[in-house]
Amino acid sequence: MKVSLFITCLSDLITPKVGQHTVELLEKAGCDVDFPESQTCCGQPAFNSGYLQEAKQAMKQTIRAFQHADYVVGPSGSCVGMLKEYPKAFEEERAWYVEAKKLAAKSYEVTDFLVNVLNVTDTGSTFKGTVTYHPSCHMTRVLGVKEAPRKLLENVKGAEVIDLPEAEDCCGFGGTFAVKNSVISGEMVKEKSRHVSETKAEYLVGGDMGCLLNIEGRMRREGKNVKVVHITEILNAQEG
Repeated sequence: MKVSLFITCLSDLITPKVGQHTVELLEKAGCDVDFPESQTCCGQPAFNSGYLQEAKQAMKQTIRAFQHADYVVGPSGSCVGMLKEYPKAFEEERAWYVEAKKLAAKSYEVTDFLVNVLNVTDTGSTFKGTVTYHPSCHMTRVLGVKEAPRKLLENVKGAEVIDLPEAEDCCGFGGTFAVKNSVISGEMVKEKSRHVSETKAEYLVGGDMGCLLNIEGRMRREGKNVKVVHITEILNAQEG
């Protein structure tokens, strides 16, 4: 099965190991992974800020970059969720609308792809530690990906998964929301930090780096030593 990696901006610029783990997980599952080098930002920051025409330029570039891909897989519920929104943006541009629908139909967040396309629920990973999982808003509300990450985590040998209190609550990031509503965002992430602490887990895991960086920043400022990692790091771990 041929898969094109949709790296996302944060993974590309800040956490490149997330891309590496994603590729290795896909290859271990039998996929032939390529990387279209013409890909760039999916346009979400501009789109969320109300700059539709500017966002469309990035969207068109993304469509072109993945036009010949069989499947497009990325390590971010938020960014893949944005690809699913493309058809709405091009409803009045027939040619682009058709291509946007094709891209949306073949795009998947990595855990969703592993579980629901490849039928993989055990990645063969081993990881020693207590883990709690933050289900990011776009992953659950836009993509509807709720069960796949949990199934994969629960099959990691050696890992103990602890439920996160009020897990469905937003961490306050929300992309530009954190910029436009910084005070409210700060209170939301403070509450999320408290819930993470209540679990006494050693690791906080999630599928969106924006949310994880937001929570990690708050917890560091509070002097907490919980390790924050992308889910692919746990699913690709080989410890002991």
